[in-house]
Amino acid sequence: MIFRQLFDSVSGTYSYVLASRHGGEALILDPVLEKVDRYCQLLRELDLKLVKAVDTHLHADHVTGLGELRDRTHCMTVMGDQTKADVVAMRVADGDKVTIEGLSLDVMYTPGHTDDSYSYLMGDRVFTGDTLLIRGTGRTDFQNGSSRAQYDSIFNRLLKLPDETMVFPAHDYKGDTVSTIGEERRYNPRLQVRSVDEYIELMANLKLPNPKMMDVAVPANMHVGLHQEELEKEGRALSAVEAIRVLGRPDILLVDLRESNERMKHGMLEGALHTPYPSVEESLKPGGMLREVAAATGRRVVFFCAFGERSAMAVAAAKQAGLSNTAHIAGGIDAWKKAGGPIVHG
Repeated sequence: MIFRQLFDSVSGTYSYVLASRHGGEALILDPVLEKVDRYCQLLRELDLKLVKAVDTHLHADHVTGLGELRDRTHCMTVMGDQTKADVVAMRVADGDKVTIEGLSLDVMYTPGHTDDSYSYLMGDRVFTGDTLLIRGTGRTDFQNGSSRAQYDSIFNRLLKLPDETMVFPAHDYKGDTVSTIGEERRYNPRLQVRSVDEYIELMANLKLPNPKMMDVAVPANMHVGLHQEELEKEGRALSAVEAIRVLGRPDILLVDLRESNERMKHGMLEGALHTPYPSVEESLKPGGMLREVAAATGRRVVFFCAFGERSAMAVAAAKQAGLSNTAHIAGGIDAWKKAGGPIVHG
């Protein structure tokens, strides 16, 4: 396994690059905008393809690198269901898994620092975002934070993990890089409380100043979605209502870009071909399945995904590959359901 811990000294943020080898798929956790050049350099040096960029929560102390990495690498952006970000390619919930080739992260909803805070468990290590820090915990006094919820997330979720589980947080301000669950249980001063009420009182009396970047970072991080208006102007976007009208037409080929677990959880469109987004570029090359089907049948390829971000990127990739008769469903399955479109489960 490839594992790299990267640090932004301005915001005290740790970002993590994870990969297995084989085809070189990679994932990054909590990227910082100003460090995107460094991440891309590292990906090139290690011959990795960034597939997913994940934020553990909506950050207030730095502008996320999610959007810039998506634009440069065409990776998928991932956040929790509760995020206030306008559009991300994939939203996850407690109990889901975030996977790339050879690696799987268990999704844990651990609110408290914010109401959209998640942790990600991978074997012998857990990425705790700002929920559990090394000898500290994330503040709970803004972004719908809750000391009560954080107590539950830490004491009833994270501290239930084996003592030897390594803790990799999203921030550190003292130079520590890693801890363990056992260490934090014994030595974290904020965890030496006897009750939830005592924890709430402790957190209420921290009297911390707001993060310096908060007024800039929060609004910026809420608007990371890929702009899709140009596709609409080019006539390469169907509204959900328009897509419902063409469902089943023989001249239309619907292509579902979501992953199998998303399809099982949220339902499918009848007759749609399943081509997960990471394989699209290969499928559009000469000899690729999508290219061959489109050429042989003359059907218009209409991509769709969860919220329209992956499908918009697929349309752009198709255009670059010389396949012009494509479009996407703006807003994805989310918009389709809101418009009353039929869903198949199973």
